[in-house]
Amino acid sequence: MKENKTLSVKNIAIIGVMTAITCILGPLSIQIGVVPISFTNLAIYLGLYILGVKKGTISYLVYLLLGLVGVPVFSAFSAGPQKLFGPTGGYLIGFIAMALIAGIFIEKSGRKFVLSMVGMILGTVVCYGFGTAWLAYQGHMTFWEALLAGVIPFVWADAIKIAIAAIAGPRLRKALKKL
Repeated sequence: MKENKTLSVKNIAIIGVMTAITCILGPLSIQIGVVPISFTNLAIYLGLYILGVKKGTISYLVYLLLGLVGVPVFSAFSAGPQKLFGPTGGYLIGFIAMALIAGIFIEKSGRKFVLSMVGMILGTVVCYGFGTAWLAYQGHMTFWEALLAGVIPFVWADAIKIAIAAIAGPRLRKALKKL
């Protein structure tokens, strides 16, 4: 059977709903230093389970564009180019790589728990790399200082979000397939 290359109205609607969920969860954050604990990555992980790698990444890119043009969807209800290109913008850009890597693992593994977790962890590590390098550059810090400010305090929270997504993601996907 030939795969349809265009997005159906249903797919566009689901991408829109997932983008809206990211817009709701993204601004909810806990400020701890320069980099906040954000729920954006949880929304991305769940979107990957529901939409797959391509549509899940599209959903995140739409969210990113909304924030770039001034809709306050980033952490602490911030927005605009100054946020995207500011000290924490590397994490926002890193989420693109995270979505692609985690999405490929989730999709190709048949959504097997362990492989999905490996993909989310690997994607998060790559995101940490982008974010830490950009934070070091923009914040005039050493890489180690940026790692201490932008990664170390967040590992535990991101591990919890990955576990939640690995448990809830397959269930949400299954429930939505029934609709």
